[in-house]
Amino acid sequence: MSDLHFTSAVATPAERDAVDAALRARDGRRVGRDMLLPALHAIAGRVGWISDGAVNYAAERLGVAPAEVYGVATFYAFFSTTPRPPRVLHVCDDIACMRAGSTELHDALEATGTTVLPSPCLGLCDRAPAVLIANAGDPPFARAIAPATASLSDEPVETRTGGSPLRLLRRVGKIDPESLDEYRANDGFRALEKAREIGPERVVAEIVASNLLGRGGAAFPTGRKMEVVAKAGARPHYLVCNADESEPGTFKDRVLMERDPFAIVEAMAIAAYAIGCQRAFIYIRAEYPLAAARIANAIERASEAGLLGDLEIDVRRGAGAYICGEETALFNSIEGKRGEPRSKPPFPVQAGLFGKPTQINNVETLANIPGILLDGGEEYARIGTADSTGTRLFCLSGAVALPGLYEVPHGTTLGALIESAGGVAGSGTLRAILLGGAAGSFVTAEALTMPLTFEDARAAGATLGSGVVMLFDDATDMSAIVRRIAHFFADESCGQCVPCRVGTVRQAEALERLARAGSDRAREISLLGEIGAAMRDASICGLGQTAANAVESARTNLRLFETAGAP
Repeated sequence: MSDLHFTSAVATPAERDAVDAALRARDGRRVGRDMLLPALHAIAGRVGWISDGAVNYAAERLGVAPAEVYGVATFYAFFSTTPRPPRVLHVCDDIACMRAGSTELHDALEATGTTVLPSPCLGLCDRAPAVLIANAGDPPFARAIAPATASLSDEPVETRTGGSPLRLLRRVGKIDPESLDEYRANDGFRALEKAREIGPERVVAEIVASNLLGRGGAAFPTGRKMEVVAKAGARPHYLVCNADESEPGTFKDRVLMERDPFAIVEAMAIAAYAIGCQRAFIYIRAEYPLAAARIANAIERASEAGLLGDLEIDVRRGAGAYICGEETALFNSIEGKRGEPRSKPPFPVQAGLFGKPTQINNVETLANIPGILLDGGEEYARIGTADSTGTRLFCLSGAVALPGLYEVPHGTTLGALIESAGGVAGSGTLRAILLGGAAGSFVTAEALTMPLTFEDARAAGATLGSGVVMLFDDATDMSAIVRRIAHFFADESCGQCVPCRVGTVRQAEALERLARAGSDRAREISLLGEIGAAMRDASICGLGQTAANAVESARTNLRLFETAGAP
């Protein structure tokens, strides 16, 4: 460690204890840089912020340069390297909460003297506005409340679920999510037993036969990933469950983890068995404290019961960075680096986490695996359409009568989905639908007849993305919504590549100018087109490549910028 350069700052006893406790959790296993994020969480959770002394101590314990520790700590929104009080309220100011009055809520909470921080989407869009309470201490405490008022009610409301047929949601609300016995009494771990009976090759074959496509937005065939990783000669193999569900408008993975966590653990165990993996990770965003606690409990209970065999599943918490939903940025985050995307190729199936072959899927994708094994891949493929098999979870929020999480077969029309949720609320007149999230597109009532499939969405120039269906009535200021989306991307850009780092900021600035009377509308609209094209063509990852999608669709589908004056 002679090349490590430390300042004179010294950690407090509380900071040292926090780091030591986080590293003791390794139970005698090697401690390396990949424990940096847990160590920083431990410090922030104990005292509320990360001092120079704490940086030095974490660096010393992990054998990492203090500058590297500082660089990681300053990358994430949930960490602060300047003094912050132990109690902080994170108030969501994203599009669903914004239209539900989060600005007024922020001001009311701030008037109480509490430290209030604006936050991007907290994944509670169906119950907006939302607040995340974070109290540092020993132990730390975090809880999300929605819908929230200035009194911070102690009775958070559960997300409404519905749809038919229910496959992924069939146990939600019907069993105790913390009880292994109740899960096993409802077909729990039968699929894992079957997997071990038929062997890993047959498991992969069933997933291939199901034609299960990824539910995170990219829609890549899950079985093909499994085949490549399972056959990869390099060892070890890794499995990663991407639960960094940060797309504004999305909350499906949170519901699955909070209310049926054993199903996610079982799905991970099956996938790990299929690819020959002994160590898996589930990366859960910091904004989901209840989900992280319930997944950790499910892993512990299943392990104690001997159900996981030699599989080790680590829970890693993110720290407030949308970019870490990108798979290679997520790998870097787990490895204790800044969550910046890597160039591809090589792809994760070749060189992913720690440079080894890695299977990475989001929560909803993996949650389909137990059902596929129990029913058979061909039977699963009969649900939906030939190119979009199975059911799909859709997150309905905004101006809809019954917001919540709905499960329907692929091929259900957008209009039928909305009607199953009670139809348009607010004024009752539909202005627009944000389909796929902030990285998706705005569509109008003309899209209500569109079947919800990957192929039909592509044909319509839209995307299903992460399953967001957010409605806006004709009383909504759509200019403000579009500007908020643009500022979201500007704030969340990791800054690694110029097209995204500069383009997202210039896009937001152009939209602000368009909102002012007397702007040169033709010039600004032309500039937006040029910026969008540059980001799509030259950005390293999907954040920059999709950052102009909603803005462009607002222009073409909503014709938002054609009226003189404010857009």
